[in-house]
Amino acid sequence: MDKNHITKILDDKPLTALSESELAAVRVHIAGCNDCARNFEAAQLSGLLLKERTSEAAQSARNANPFFQTRVLAAWREQQATAGAWSLRRLWNTTGTLISSMVATTAVLAALAFVIPAEESAAQTAALVPSSAESVMLDQGEEEMTNEQALSAIYYDEEAR
Repeated sequence: MDKNHITKILDDKPLTALSESELAAVRVHIAGCNDCARNFEAAQLSGLLLKERTSEAAQSARNANPFFQTRVLAAWREQQATAGAWSLRRLWNTTGTLISSMVATTAVLAALAFVIPAEESAAQTAALVPSSAESVMLDQGEEEMTNEQALSAIYYDEEAR
């Protein structure tokens, strides 16, 4: 074991998890290797420090305020009770900008589709119907009409005049 240092054994498992045969091999090896002996001592010290720290944490948990758990659970229940009201607010905070921009875009498109074409369509219809349906049918016009003018003259509503 002199050629194989024990650092791999110490890195793979904590000292408390080493078997008796592994501990015996470690003790034999550290008798002749100073680097491994220092590593073994460091592993022992870190194990002791961890054990001491966990015992301190357990002791402080035992000495903690007895009402701490009650307060934490009460706060948790209160949060669960108000979760329904807050979920709508969180949803609005997340998507409010997107929804607002979609509403504004829809309003602009509705205005463009319904208001502006209605104002222009009356002027366009008057300009497109220079003659009656009879003149289109009998071709009594002097200049040639476009397809758009012919269709508007044929389908022009007499009651709209």
